[in-house]
Amino acid sequence: MTQKTFIGASALAGAVAMALSGTTLVASTSGASAAGKEKCYGVSMAGKNDCAAGPGTTCAGTSKVDYQGNAWKYVEEGTCASMELPDGRMGSLEPLTRDVPA
Repeated sequence: MTQKTFIGASALAGAVAMALSGTTLVASTSGASAAGKEKCYGVSMAGKNDCAAGPGTTCAGTSKVDYQGNAWKYVEEGTCASMELPDGRMGSLEPLTRDVPA
């Protein structure tokens, strides 16, 4: 193997290793953020949801109205169902049909 081929192969191997380690880092980071937490629907303020909030949204910060029923936010595990909102509404572990923009 020539020096030029060796350098090229080393660079390629390094790039592949970096790409794989980046994927692992992203996966472990998202899992870590959910440790000890649960998804709670209908408790986030407009634009403050943690990820996809149903039709018309893509990911974090895309909910359109306060307490949007299909938008979720991570909360401490075991606290969602006891979260009381204005007008006596509660958080839910399942998506809700209330306060969903048309």
